[in-house]
Amino acid sequence: MKISARLSLTALTLAATLAAGCSRLTVENYDKIRVGMRYDEVKQVLGAPDKCSDVLAVKTCKWSDDNRHIQVNFVADQVVLFTSENLR
Repeated sequence: MKISARLSLTALTLAATLAAGCSRLTVENYDKIRVGMRYDEVKQVLGAPDKCSDVLAVKTCKWSDDNRHIQVNFVADQVVLFTSENLR
């Protein structure tokens, strides 16, 4: 029984650590984004966006969770503007 409880505790700890460390919505990753970066480069930093929309020549993509987000606007597949909310 002790081994089973110890394994359960270890599995729970590992799951919590992975869940906390999975988010790419960090100040460090936001600071890596630069005007002129290509969409694929931003995707390497932040992962796949939660949603994107195209209006005229501007593609707007958003990476988000329950209380924070990063939004990046692309023109001709390059970053022209990026903003964040609640990263700090």
